[in-house]
Amino acid sequence: MSCTFNLTLPVAVGSDHAGFEYKEDVISFLDGKSVTWKDFGTFSADSVDYPDFAHPVAHAVENGEASFGILICGSANGVAITANKHQGIRAAVCWEDEIAELARKHNNANVICIPARFVREGLVEEMIERFMHTDFEGGRHKTRVDKIACAAYQSA
Repeated sequence: MSCTFNLTLPVAVGSDHAGFEYKEDVISFLDGKSVTWKDFGTFSADSVDYPDFAHPVAHAVENGEASFGILICGSANGVAITANKHQGIRAAVCWEDEIAELARKHNNANVICIPARFVREGLVEEMIERFMHTDFEGGRHKTRVDKIACAAYQSA
């Protein structure tokens, strides 16, 4: 289990229509940091279905084609639920920078899900910055994270 992100790989970015404008801002932010990215859409503010964009982002992270994922929709719940269907994905809904940091430190989250309707624009970059540069603490948290995978679950 990797503790830090391999930023030689692109960051997988996706959104639905509610997150489209923030997604475009996130891409500009990543460009400004010289971080490569792959945009999985959507490519306009026209109404779309969030799973069509959350699944490809999660798939890219799951298969090691992306360092981590950024998903944005209205509440972030839909994209998080969708992404978490993928084995090895730990998608966290984050609405402030401390939550983003704890998602990395304690849960080894590899996809940050941002609720566009509830987070002010400037905070999005702060959350991504903290998420991107926070290491997983391991230790007792590793034991807990290791128990998340369905294959590891054993009924009492």
